Amino acid sequence: MDTAHPATATSGEFRSFMTCFPSGVAVLTTALPDGTPLGMTCTSLCSVSLSPPVLLVCIRSASPTLKAVLERGVFAANLLHEDARDTSELFSSGAPDRFDRVAWTPGPGSGVPHLTDGAHAIADCTVRQYDSMGDHRVVFAEVTGVRIASGPPRPLLYGLRQYAGWPSG
Repeated sequence: MDTAHPATATSGEFRSFMTCFPSGVAVLTTALPDGTPLGMTCTSLCSVSLSPPVLLVCIRSASPTLKAVLERGVFAANLLHEDARDTSELFSSGAPDRFDRVAWTPGPGSGVPHLTDGAHAIADCTVRQYDSMGDHRVVFAEVTGVRIASGPPRPLLYGLRQYAGWPSG
């Protein structure tokens, strides 16, 4: 029996592989206890369970947004629409004034920011569990509320290192 393990792909090889898997684009938002908003662009989001409604997000371990998500135990997943590329780029830039440059309102209950112009759907989430995996944390969260904009959603997509909108028809 061969007990040798195959070599691990390099981070560059894995990144190239993952660009071949297009995804919707979300901005995760939360707030510090003093109300200071924090947020980051995220494409690592997926559903886990319908009953109870649970999703998971993967966040870089060194992220200030992750630290606030785990301290507060709440966040919002803002699914961006196809005209919100600038919002995605802003929240992936690390710009300290990002919340001064977008429209947002405090969400109900927890007060975490909702991106009112950039998102076509928003889920309010409560952290239930998290685990470390490599340089990221996998956060499991129960969805406590959902807001979906009227009209057909036209999600922003990202893959092959470029943005696109949902095709017509």
